[in-house]
Amino acid sequence: MDFITYQQLFEGIFTDTNPQAPYDNPAYVHYTQLNWSRQQRWLKTGILNEHLVAFIQNIDQEQTWIIITEPWCGDAAHTIPFIQRLAELNPLIKVDYQLRDSPPFLIEQYLTNGAKTIPKLIITNTINNHQAVWGSRPAECQVLYYQMLKDNVDMDQRKIALQQWYNNDKGKSFQLELLALLTSL
Repeated sequence: MDFITYQQLFEGIFTDTNPQAPYDNPAYVHYTQLNWSRQQRWLKTGILNEHLVAFIQNIDQEQTWIIITEPWCGDAAHTIPFIQRLAELNPLIKVDYQLRDSPPFLIEQYLTNGAKTIPKLIITNTINNHQAVWGSRPAECQVLYYQMLKDNVDMDQRKIALQQWYNNDKGKSFQLELLALLTSL
């Protein structure tokens, strides 16, 4: 699906009178509402890295950027807006959103240590050869997450700490990682 369809699906969760799992759980609806707000904020206020912008504008061969995500995913709310805005800079980049928990279950091919972590960004060329994969968090954020797991930090405190990390980082780490990934192709 394209970004507009993904956004419509995202918004539809709030108005669905008979939501499907996991959105039949009020906690998931709450996470989704928070993520909607976060995503909209970054779409409006996120500052794009000028070196990454220049690099993307100079891509001269078609690419498809496949994004595996779900509206309930907090990490996605902080990354997808940057991916989308960057992809829009070059008409040779097509973006395809895939839901982690729906067919064709593409995530099964991109597990992280055996887990279905999202978001995932898969970059393919014109003949659908996979060129690169990124996800699910910027490296520094992932280190923080693993340390909190090791320290048995409870789930609510982990969520707060990750949210604070993303707010302080403002998309900078992800963009630097994407620039390094793209320049390595």
